[in-house]
Amino acid sequence: MKKKSIILLVLSIFLVMSLVGCGGSSEPTSAKKESNYPDKALTVVAPSGAGGGWDKTARSFVKVLGETKLVEQTMTVENKPGGGGAVFMAEYATQDKNNDFKLFVSSPPILINNLKKEGNSPYGYKDTTPLAQLTKDYGALVVAADSKFADLNSVIEALKQDPTKVTIAGGSSPGSMDHLVAILPAFKSGLDPKVVKYVSYDGGGEAIAALLGNNADMISTDISSVGEYLKAGKVKVLAVTSNERLGGDFKDIPTLKELGMDAEFTIWRGMFGPKEMSEDALKFWEDKIQALNDTPEWEKELQANGWEKEYKNAADFKAFLENQEKLITELLTALGMQQ
Repeated sequence: MKKKSIILLVLSIFLVMSLVGCGGSSEPTSAKKESNYPDKALTVVAPSGAGGGWDKTARSFVKVLGETKLVEQTMTVENKPGGGGAVFMAEYATQDKNNDFKLFVSSPPILINNLKKEGNSPYGYKDTTPLAQLTKDYGALVVAADSKFADLNSVIEALKQDPTKVTIAGGSSPGSMDHLVAILPAFKSGLDPKVVKYVSYDGGGEAIAALLGNNADMISTDISSVGEYLKAGKVKVLAVTSNERLGGDFKDIPTLKELGMDAEFTIWRGMFGPKEMSEDALKFWEDKIQALNDTPEWEKELQANGWEKEYKNAADFKAFLENQEKLITELLTALGMQQ
């Protein structure tokens, strides 16, 4: 009888311990640990050389987040030029696919590089986590202030007479955004876009340097990158790819449509993270970028650079990119440059 009592006591103790171990505690087992992201320095990459639109966007983004204390961790900008962003994308998609501490800025080339035939990149926006669209900009056809070309139609006429004697440069690789903007006027004027002599540089800053150094007759770039050169009297902007005239310093520049060329090209810019970004990091950046968009400091930065605000959150930006992919495929197909 005594032995039976001892056995029952042991079984009772075992049962109590089992209940405690299986959740008898008052502490909720589903409580989520509070995120401490970001707990180290952050990097924002501009996949180009200094001076172009990506570089300026990355630096403005970092500057305003720091000034407003929206992000208190140290943030640095890193330039990674090569192939109009394709070189960086290959590295990022394979080596940083779960690196929450490295973001990058991009624009239509992330789609174009993945869709074009020549110099194709196997990596595109689907190898990232789109975070937000920040701005929109437009393409511009630019010559040096002392150029023999007084207007865009005179460039078209020169191309018709002998395309080998007109060099057009851009800050991205053949078949990419600057190239598409460069050949749009010729294409819409009935010329075979393949005859246009296009020279590529790593970033808009290098393309402008080539123009001012007489190594190009005209460059194709984004309008916001040439504002300071226009004010200084170093360049003339022959046309802009917006659907209507811009304001401010650009109010006297005609659109392609005004010049009889039925074309326009919008250059959006946005922020991206790694494909396998954690939920904590994604939530952090969605909140911070939306807050950034609402600050007067960001408005001031937009005005200083001649950018137009065009904010889209992560979900809307991703949907927008899906539509853009279809449109760019159509354009590249028309030009015989699709993959």
